[in-house]
Amino acid sequence: MKILALETSTEYCSVALSFNEQIYDREIHARNRHSEILLSMVQELLTDNGLTLRQLDGIAFGAGPGSFTGLRIACGVAQGLAYALNLPVAGINTLEAVAQSINAQKIIVALDARMSEIYHAAYDKLTDQNWQIINSPTLCLPQHAPPCDGETWQGCGSGFDLYHEILSTRYKNNLQKIYYGFRPRAKEIAQLALLKFSNGQTTDATQASPIYIRNKVALKEKER
Repeated sequence: MKILALETSTEYCSVALSFNEQIYDREIHARNRHSEILLSMVQELLTDNGLTLRQLDGIAFGAGPGSFTGLRIACGVAQGLAYALNLPVAGINTLEAVAQSINAQKIIVALDARMSEIYHAAYDKLTDQNWQIINSPTLCLPQHAPPCDGETWQGCGSGFDLYHEILSTRYKNNLQKIYYGFRPRAKEIAQLALLKFSNGQTTDATQASPIYIRNKVALKEKER
């Protein structure tokens, strides 16, 4: 199965291709240039592997949570390509994608959500590409992060990078280790998408949509 994956929810722009039981990927620190470079990255990745868009079996994208603009870019490109090629689409939760990047059983993921908040979720690994949700994705202050039972958790994500002391204190009786410098990547989006495509857990291109969680994108002047 040949699956193209797109991830633009952070300052990084990445694409990945699941092909011949391997994952091939590219990543660039795009800042705010995702819309300028994403399609060229896709074309280069496909060309390097001797494929064309019409040979794909499906398209996956990082659905969020994350940057509002970034999420719309990945979703919009995935929709456009999939609609033109009549391909199924799978949106992958970015918190789960970060958990997928850590070789551990029980993962607490915290991503920087700006405005002094984090996107948070907790997962327990069932198989290499399948996670059980322990705490559903939510938006919260780091000091109000949902509790997790047990002492065998690992922490990761930009939220732990930014709010290290607060989250370390919050989970002082739960965390065995914190991994730093981890973010959503197309590589893990592709890995998780494989199971969804195999199980038929996909959607029509016109039905694909981002996962925002937050409805409010900026503080009002009186709130700053």
